[in-house]
Amino acid sequence: MPEYDAPFCDQLARTTGAVIVSISYRFAPRHPFPAAHDDVDDVFTWLLKHAAEEFNADPKILTVSGFSAGGNLALAGSLNTKDQNGESRVLGAVTFYSPVDLRLPPEKKRKPPDMPSFDLVWFLLPLFDAYAGPSHITYMEDKRMNPTLAPLGDMPKDMLFVIPTIDFLLYEQLEMVERLQKEIEDAQKGTSTTGAERKVEKLLFEGQLHGWLESNRHSAEAVASVVLLWLGLPATVAR
Repeated sequence: MPEYDAPFCDQLARTTGAVIVSISYRFAPRHPFPAAHDDVDDVFTWLLKHAAEEFNADPKILTVSGFSAGGNLALAGSLNTKDQNGESRVLGAVTFYSPVDLRLPPEKKRKPPDMPSFDLVWFLLPLFDAYAGPSHITYMEDKRMNPTLAPLGDMPKDMLFVIPTIDFLLYEQLEMVERLQKEIEDAQKGTSTTGAERKVEKLLFEGQLHGWLESNRHSAEAVASVVLLWLGLPATVAR
């Protein structure tokens, strides 16, 4: 919901001078996959066409971001913005504890060793799978549902994954980062033709839970600072 992320968007806009567009989309379980992805695709298409005239913003430097499911949508939306050279028109992406592989339901995902033995939000697990669950079999290899399957050349040029270590989404994010970084290394060595000028990085936060940034009273300042540091701009992380 745009209102929920308003403090983060306000902090980021005031600190960077960037034009921030916060969006909404249809929610599960009433609207399963691909409803939300279709909504985000429509927004990206509109922004790339109208950002300059409506917001005096440069669509050539479009950067996307999202918390949790929003990160999945941000990455997936980037896949359908290709230019005449077949590359994504989204310049950068910053995701926060995002599901990038929805082929398995939450309860079947590999859990980190320090994950609490009793999951305090166990009763929400069926809801977490309400969006992708009805479509697992039909869309098993769909890159929009599972951005981890997308090739490097289809993704934003620069990507930052912000990952807490106490999260059942830990390993799928680490595996995606490792695979993309390997593709970049191959391109730099000349064994691949795509990715030499790209950047994929991760920020690991030890001992933190899924959603911890949004539950912290300084979350807006802290999250904005993470983005600023990655962009190479001055930032003060709230304690």
